[in-house]
Amino acid sequence: MQLVQLFRDDSAVSPVIGVILMVAITVILAAVVGGFVLDLGQGVQQTAPQASFGFDYANDSVDVAHESGDAIPATQLNVTSDTSIDYANSTPFSGTVTAGNPATYNLTSGTEWDGETVRVVWESEDGSTSATLARSAAPVA
Repeated sequence: MQLVQLFRDDSAVSPVIGVILMVAITVILAAVVGGFVLDLGQGVQQTAPQASFGFDYANDSVDVAHESGDAIPATQLNVTSDTSIDYANSTPFSGTVTAGNPATYNLTSGTEWDGETVRVVWESEDGSTSATLARSAAPVA
């Protein structure tokens, strides 16, 4: 047996490396095409903003104020509670909500706060994601 000739014989190295590279390229290409076809990157740009809100309760209303953080379009904010908020008689956020912008939400006539949770909810432009930015417990009547 010629040991020296065995170490010098590299006739099968090129085809093996070629096959490995072709398989790797095929897998990567399939992953990229699959990502575009399935639209896996749709939510990448739709992350919730970082903002802090303050709540000031009165007998029949709550003032919600943006205290600090990112500017947020008012169309993407919604203030909700466990009770009925009378949106028609409230002064909601408008325009672009930045630090210092307040909004007043009135309760439906004849109701009072009773420990409900009031939330500021953000929703992405296309409606595919949402996040609660702030929450507060209303006083107990």
